[in-house]
Amino acid sequence: MSDETVKNVFVIGLDEANLPTLQQVPGADRLRFHQLLTVEELQHGEVHLPTLFDKAQGVLDAFDGSIDAIVGYWDFPVSTLVPMLSERYGTRSTSLESVVKCEHKYWSRLEQQKATDRHPRFDQVDLSADPPRPPEKVTFPMWLKPALSYSSELAFGVGDEEEFHKAVAEIRDGISRIGRPFEHILERIDLPPEMNGVGGRVCLAEEAMSGVQVAVEGYVHQGEVTVYGVLDSIQYPDSPCFLRHQYPSMLPPPVIAQLHEVSERVMRQIGMDSATFSIEYFYDPRTQEINLLEINPRHSQSHAELFQYVDGVPNHHCMVSLALGEDPHMPHREGSYAMAAKWYHRWFTDGVVRRAPSPEEIARIERETPGVRIEVIPEQGDRLSELPGQDSYSYELAHIYTGGADEAELREKFDHCVAALGLAFEDAPAAEAEAEAARE
Repeated sequence: MSDETVKNVFVIGLDEANLPTLQQVPGADRLRFHQLLTVEELQHGEVHLPTLFDKAQGVLDAFDGSIDAIVGYWDFPVSTLVPMLSERYGTRSTSLESVVKCEHKYWSRLEQQKATDRHPRFDQVDLSADPPRPPEKVTFPMWLKPALSYSSELAFGVGDEEEFHKAVAEIRDGISRIGRPFEHILERIDLPPEMNGVGGRVCLAEEAMSGVQVAVEGYVHQGEVTVYGVLDSIQYPDSPCFLRHQYPSMLPPPVIAQLHEVSERVMRQIGMDSATFSIEYFYDPRTQEINLLEINPRHSQSHAELFQYVDGVPNHHCMVSLALGEDPHMPHREGSYAMAAKWYHRWFTDGVVRRAPSPEEIARIERETPGVRIEVIPEQGDRLSELPGQDSYSYELAHIYTGGADEAELREKFDHCVAALGLAFEDAPAAEAEAEAARE
């Protein structure tokens, strides 16, 4: 194939886990994917957006070829770098303002309430107050979260004043890591009056929602909002942490229709175009009501294999097609399996990894179990509490993707993989004592 027919797609934060899935999108034989910044550069330590922009620009300016698309599937700063770099290099993306209206949790709530009443009561928490107080119109139990965060980092469910003050102290200590660089983005946008003085280091309080969690995936193309999939997000018992995402959703058709309708209305209000989105909701079976949790201005890379297993094409297809100005339409139920799930194998106490499987062992498990893909996160010797990007309640050990005929087969494959991986731990104090003894 000649260089003239090959399209160069630059993926901000392209990682090894997603490259094989990207290479499964229709027409991938005429695409060349290029990494633009590493995940470590983008997510470790405090983000300095001008430095990241300059690094990316240096790579693009030095590239000897056409720059046909700039895309990404991670949260801030990737989500904001995509429109900034697209504007600089003349590639297709949604506006920076529409991305920020999704990612800034407080501004997003202000926009949502213009389009729907399907959201919890919310307000700001004054972190500078001594002592800080819960907002008057938000009652316990509530969630506290920064305006910006990675993977539920610094998000806390609190049930009383004592838990509130403990969570606020942690948020105060950590909010600047992402909040300060996000203020650089806010300076580039004409903010509405209701956002004057809010900034990027605001803490949001919102009433806790009950029910089952569900995700809606879609895109906006030429102003038209399309929802192409609804997934169930199932939590560990008595925990806010995900056990698995499962596709397709098992919710009743009238609820699915309601999720489509609210998503389309809210995304029109946000004003996105030429972009994918993923919206998280709660559905309460007792009241039959849905409540919007948050809007992500990008599709979920966590769901790519699930769409490939069930529909025959990973959802990366929509992102790439939109960026190239092509039809983002997804096939429906043309995959090898009726259902699929992404499982989160977690540990709920700190510890040190005594044994982790080798890449060869992982490849063997995948070969022996059709419809399975495994990503192990820690390496031997890692302390779980020092792993980057973890939530406030657990430690992710592995992501296990399974395809099957039904829910029972999905669980059977997951259980088999967990046993076969052979991950082993010792508690952190014991490991520290052993290390101290070795040093003496």
